Amino acid sequence: MLRRTIGRLNRETSVVMFGAASLGQVTQQEADASIRFAREHGVDHFDTAASYGDAEVRMGPIISGIRDDIFLATKTGQRSKQGAKEEIYRSLERMGVSSVDLLQLHAVGSMEELDRCTEKGGALEALLEAQQEGIVKAIGITGHGHEAPKVHLEALRRYPFATVLLPLNYFMYSLPEYREAFDALMEEAGKQQAAVRAIKAIAKAPWAVGAERPYATWYEPFDEQRVIDACVQFILSFPGLSGFATAGDIHLFPKIVDSVERFGDMGAEEAQRILSSVPGYTTVFGAPTSIA
Repeated sequence: MLRRTIGRLNRETSVVMFGAASLGQVTQQEADASIRFAREHGVDHFDTAASYGDAEVRMGPIISGIRDDIFLATKTGQRSKQGAKEEIYRSLERMGVSSVDLLQLHAVGSMEELDRCTEKGGALEALLEAQQEGIVKAIGITGHGHEAPKVHLEALRRYPFATVLLPLNYFMYSLPEYREAFDALMEEAGKQQAAVRAIKAIAKAPWAVGAERPYATWYEPFDEQRVIDACVQFILSFPGLSGFATAGDIHLFPKIVDSVERFGDMGAEEAQRILSSVPGYTTVFGAPTSIA
């Protein structure tokens, strides 16, 4: 399993971040099997959130027993100090742990959301207090949508977040405005030694209206191994990227792990050829609909 260092945290973990959104609506048996598979394949970076259904509860039985062997991250979507503080303690209780390695302000994808989090009495104050108490080791920020790179760049100007987590895939990076904003974020993150981590690496498109949905993801994911391989080749070609979160479905997880274990077998040109020719490939966030 390929490993990279998480910015200035100086902690080396698997580039595969176990996206625990996949555990939100599964049985305990299914969750246990997926987590065990992850550990057997060298995945030691687990990323969850208070809003991921029963994910934190499903993680608890195994995670609590291997806490010292993994990097554990969760998120709060609350915007007030009080709401965030309550959610942080609830997350620890649900997972059966006394601390997390990373606590992230979740889904901060607009300047308005950033203002709410960073204003007096905002959620950031709760994270800072939790860090002082020793139950949170580092503080990060996440976001969805096409504005995320710009918002996170501004976030790094307001507070030295240790990590940022935002969308990145071949299609989104092909959009000139997104590419420019993402590159600017990467440059600033590099200066601050803040770790950049990605989501939506294998997202293909929004689900078509009325289409059958064989996966638990809120968007249509790629599921053909060759295309997943191309997505992984693209995403891991960013040397400043410390890792990416897997799609939110336990049935896709083994395919993604398999692809990472073979990273480098596919060349950059082949990956580009595959991804540039996929029919129906677009953004899942409702913006431009063609590759530049």
